[in-house]
Amino acid sequence: MKIAKDTHTGPLPAIAAALRREREQVGLSISELARKSGVAKSTLSQLEAGVGNPSLESLWALAMGLNVPFSRLLDPQTVQVQVVRASEGMIARAADAAYEAVLLSVCPQRVRRDIYRIHFEPGITKTSVPHAAGTVEHVILTSGKARLGPVGKTIELLPGDYASYAGDVAHSYEANEPDTRAILIVEYP
Repeated sequence: MKIAKDTHTGPLPAIAAALRREREQVGLSISELARKSGVAKSTLSQLEAGVGNPSLESLWALAMGLNVPFSRLLDPQTVQVQVVRASEGMIARAADAAYEAVLLSVCPQRVRRDIYRIHFEPGITKTSVPHAAGTVEHVILTSGKARLGPVGKTIELLPGDYASYAGDVAHSYEANEPDTRAILIVEYP
């Protein structure tokens, strides 16, 4: 059995998105998934690009290589919307600095990232101990002015600036203006 080729109305765009999503969630390269599933790397690349004509057997082998139910490759995931208003969320405050973090999104199973809204004030610098090896932090400064990043290599950010840096080394957050706020995304390996 072959899947319909009509990429405008058929399932190929959903299959392509599902394959890419599931492969990235388990942290496999295209080559690794091709090896685990026995599907040619070129075929897998075409399928993720939304072209090709996958057989039922190829999709089944890919689902087994990904260790996911076959239906996950055919049934598009519904997009869920979550809103956390600026005045909402669970606040965690530092004991040694004028620094607070509001957890915006918990890392779902097999997705390795957490999102925080942080608020910090001038004064004591907040220093964080290294996270697990391979952790990367992403920060978007939304207001104020700050110096942050790996200890000894901090960078200054202004509103709208984005920075990413290794989170598996000691790193710090220092507000240079009152009411400094940012979005922090912690990406785990």
